Amino acid sequence: MPDDAPVPAPADRPLHPATLAVTAGRPKDDPDAPLNEPLTMASTYVAGGDREYGRYGNPTWQAFEAALGALEGGRCLAFSSGMAAVSTVLDLVGQDARVVMPQHAYLGSVAYLGDLEARGRARSVLVDMTDLDATRAACEDAALVWVESPTNPALEVTDVRAVTEAAHAAGAYVVADNTFATPVLRRPLEDGVDLVLHSATKYLAGHSDALIGAVVTRDDALFDVLKKRRDLAGAVPGTLEAWLALRGLRTLHLRVERAQANAQVLVERLREHPAVAEVRYPGFGGIVSAVLAQGELAADLLPRKTRLWVHATSLGGVESTLERRRRWKGEAPTIPEGLVRLSVGIEDVEDLWADLRRCLDDLV
Repeated sequence: MPDDAPVPAPADRPLHPATLAVTAGRPKDDPDAPLNEPLTMASTYVAGGDREYGRYGNPTWQAFEAALGALEGGRCLAFSSGMAAVSTVLDLVGQDARVVMPQHAYLGSVAYLGDLEARGRARSVLVDMTDLDATRAACEDAALVWVESPTNPALEVTDVRAVTEAAHAAGAYVVADNTFATPVLRRPLEDGVDLVLHSATKYLAGHSDALIGAVVTRDDALFDVLKKRRDLAGAVPGTLEAWLALRGLRTLHLRVERAQANAQVLVERLREHPAVAEVRYPGFGGIVSAVLAQGELAADLLPRKTRLWVHATSLGGVESTLERRRRWKGEAPTIPEGLVRLSVGIEDVEDLWADLRRCLDDLV
């Protein structure tokens, strides 16, 4: 962990995530020191230290890395985007390596793995990870097993510990995309995974204004390999983006708690509405998927009729957004045409429901 972006001094017991989100990655507690890590806009440093050049490190990135590393319980590397983190991890697998991924994983992750396969670089195996027997069988001879829990956008929950044990027994590394759950709700390193990945653009930054990714690990050798790859490829975050992500991280626990509370109210009401055929919700977090009874046409109309909910992709911001996922060409054909993914924000839940109900009533 960087010396210039320390975590809080050890206490008599581990700090809770809400405390770490506020306190980790602060400057040293010296007289007249700023409470927050300032923006360091530098591409070059005076020779003789550890940084030397802008691709190798920045105090602002390192403060964000220290904070997220403390929250996840490992060492963090920030990347220019979630996909930069995804591609860096997937590019580590050897020639013709077998990679296992959920059949309903994030579209970009599946697409990048498909591109590797098309170029003869890797072999992909997509599996329903709620089926542990099928997953264990898929892990045989695998080099890397990719886990999402909940999955995007089907919101299936995976037994991360059981999958990790099966993968390790087969000699494979395990990466868990923790973008949806965040370290407030789940810490995959505690389940034994080797790498935790985030599109920090989403909940961690939380305000739809910063493009940034991250990977966290407890394995020093993996950390060094990933940092070398990041340095070589130049997949580094912008200084402003890292500063915004760290600022957003300070309220992560509050935003997640509010979004989750809103989501749970909306789930109950959506399940009672005649325009909704199915509601998918894992029981935690702020993402809800609703399958509309009238199918594709209704799912296309709903985002165009709402006034408060914003028709937009991405998720995890303070504002509530929604979209029909099958509007994206590469989305899995097993995702229903009428599925609308809702990213529940932190607005008043009664306002959110009034807007949804008005539109859903028109679809009955």
